Amino acid sequence: MPLRTFEQVGRRTLGGLDEVGRASSLLGESLFWTVLGRRWRQPVRVRAVFAQMMQIGIAAVPITGLLATAIGVMLAVQSLYSLGLFGAESFAHVGIALSLTREFAPLIVGILIAGRSGSALAARISTMSINQEVDALRAIGLNPVRFLVAPALLAMIVMLPCLTMWANMVALTAAGLFVSASLDMTLAAYTANIMTVLGPGDVLHGLGKSVLFAVLIVIVAALNGSRVTGGAEGVGRVTTRSVVHSISAIVLADMVFGYLATQ
Repeated sequence: MPLRTFEQVGRRTLGGLDEVGRASSLLGESLFWTVLGRRWRQPVRVRAVFAQMMQIGIAAVPITGLLATAIGVMLAVQSLYSLGLFGAESFAHVGIALSLTREFAPLIVGILIAGRSGSALAARISTMSINQEVDALRAIGLNPVRFLVAPALLAMIVMLPCLTMWANMVALTAAGLFVSASLDMTLAAYTANIMTVLGPGDVLHGLGKSVLFAVLIVIVAALNGSRVTGGAEGVGRVTTRSVVHSISAIVLADMVFGYLATQ
C-alpha cells in the first residue's frame, strides 16, 4: 500500500510537470506566431482577433457591470459596518478604493471570463480535435496554434484589462452612491477622497494582474481542449477541468503576485 501511494504521487507529479511543460511550449508557440508569423507568411489574422475581442470583451460588458455593482455595494456595506465599530466610517473610502482596484476588480473579472470565455475556447478546441478538424488544419498547412490560440490570446490580453477598468469605474461608482447616502455626503466629496487615495501604481497593479490572468485563461483552456479523449463526454470533462484549473491558477497567481508586489 505505501509503495502504491508513492507511485500514484509520483505519477501525478510527473503528469503535472508535463502539463506545465506543454503549457510553456504552447505559450511560446503562440508568441512566436504572433511576432514572427508574417515573416513565415502565416500571420495572425486581424479579423479573428477582433472577432475574439467581441466575444470576450464587448459581449461581457453587461454581466461585468452587474457583478461590479454588486461587489462595490457589498464592499461598501462591509466597510461601513466594520469601521463603524471604531467610529471611523469616514475612512471607508480608503479600503474600498484600494481593495477594488488592486484585488477585487481583476480577480472577479478574471474568474468571470474564465468561466465564460475560457470554457468556450476549451469546448471549441476539444470539439475540433474530436472531429479531426485540427488534423485537417495541419494537413492543409495551417498551424493550429496560430489559427486557434494566438487570436484568443491577443484578444484576451487586450480585453481583460479593459473589462477590469470598466469594473473599477462601475464598482467605485456603486460604492460611492451607497457611502454618500449612508454618510450624508456628496458624491463629489467621495470622488475627491478616492482621488487622494488612489495612485497610478494601484491601478497598474490591478491591470498587471489582469494581463497575467488573461494568459493563464487562454493557455489553460487551450491545453485542456487539446488533450481531449472520448466523444461528447470528453468535451464536457475537459471544459469543466479547464474552468476549475483556470480559477485555481488565477487565485494562486493573485496570491503570489500580490505578495511579490508588496515586498
